[in-house]
Amino acid sequence: MDKKNIEQYSIIVEFLGKALGPDYEVVLHDVENYNHSILAIANGHVSGRTIGAPITNFGLSTIADKSYKDSEYKVNYNGVSRNHKVLRSSSMFIKDDKGELIGLLCINFDDTKYIDISNQILKLCHPDSMVDVQNTFVSSTLIIEDDPESFTGSIPDVTSSVLNQVLEEKEIPLDKISSEERLQIVEILDKKGVFMLKGAVSEVAKQLSCSEPSIYRYLSKINKD
Repeated sequence: MDKKNIEQYSIIVEFLGKALGPDYEVVLHDVENYNHSILAIANGHVSGRTIGAPITNFGLSTIADKSYKDSEYKVNYNGVSRNHKVLRSSSMFIKDDKGELIGLLCINFDDTKYIDISNQILKLCHPDSMVDVQNTFVSSTLIIEDDPESFTGSIPDVTSSVLNQVLEEKEIPLDKISSEERLQIVEILDKKGVFMLKGAVSEVAKQLSCSEPSIYRYLSKINKD
């Protein structure tokens, strides 16, 4: 993003943060610097991030699969903060004159206290057992995506969140992982854009208990195939 765009969108971030209130985090991402992607942020306490934090798994995936080309935004998907709060997230794709992605304007809403208030109101007119049932229903429907956006503040955290999601989906135990499974995992991580992050190869190698050259060999084989 050029200086003019950064200045304009930074004002929008500040404005929306004040207009919407403290439960809405507003973030401006630069997609040309994945490791230090956040250029401006309002109400960063919602996710626990600050300026200079890396791009999210959602951002990496959007860039890797170029899904931004078919739409202008994505609204009301799930994100998870550092303290495991489920957030309602929306992202607008900022594009240049050629339709290429240059940034992301994101809003993450923490509705925790509103759920708590609604439960307290229910307790005024219903038995606690009914409220417990309602709580179970609400909690079970909060995360509806298989791959929610994860808000982290470091490259190891971003890499780890994506890797753990893949391992959970594939039901692969790290202590009994085979070379073929490592190759499969690396291929999935590559498709999700993880290796666009500087230092991701080293982090993945550590977590998969193999060497960095091994990860590069897997990537070479994937690209060759």
